[in-house]
Amino acid sequence: MQVFDLVFSIAILVMSVVVHEVSHGYAASLLGDQTARYQGRLTLNPLKHLDPVGSIIVPILTSLGGFVFGWAKPVPFNPYNLRSQRWGELIVAIVGPISNLVLAIIFGILIRLVLAYHFLPLSFVQIAATVVAINLVLAVFNLVPIPPLDGSKVLFGLLPVHLQYIRTFLEQYSLILIIIFIFFLWKLFLPLVSLLFGLLTGLPLGL
Repeated sequence: MQVFDLVFSIAILVMSVVVHEVSHGYAASLLGDQTARYQGRLTLNPLKHLDPVGSIIVPILTSLGGFVFGWAKPVPFNPYNLRSQRWGELIVAIVGPISNLVLAIIFGILIRLVLAYHFLPLSFVQIAATVVAINLVLAVFNLVPIPPLDGSKVLFGLLPVHLQYIRTFLEQYSLILIIIFIFFLWKLFLPLVSLLFGLLTGLPLGL
């Protein structure tokens, strides 16, 4: 990956994870918790959200493997302030991956329109394809039900009381489980990312 492509991909990743985190904050705000607002985190200014490890070091390291991945500082919220104690945390969690899926859909539509009507240069297709790919990876990865990923909060919100021991187990062994998933199981999800990319853009992943 050339230096320019690397920097550009990291910039797209940073803005995508910022949108993801801000979406959490706005959802919490709408549901009654203003923690993120009081801490100045309801902004798309990336400087408010950068995590030195997740936003810089990890993206550079993962780029060596042919893809770019990372994260931003989580937007804080207090689940006890949410109006819906039953569904509030689940809603706050799910809007993060949904925001990435929405970005992927928007840029996927733009790719199809550009290829059909040529109202933008083809170089835009490469840029938009990177946006789609990164946001699909973020959406799929974050829906995995392992703490601290958003999918775990969705799962916990759906679990009946008599199955809460599952939450205890996942939280207790979350570090081990996330390492196992990243190194051994994540590759099993790549065909799903590739399928979604093709459905949205009409192009093969790795354009």
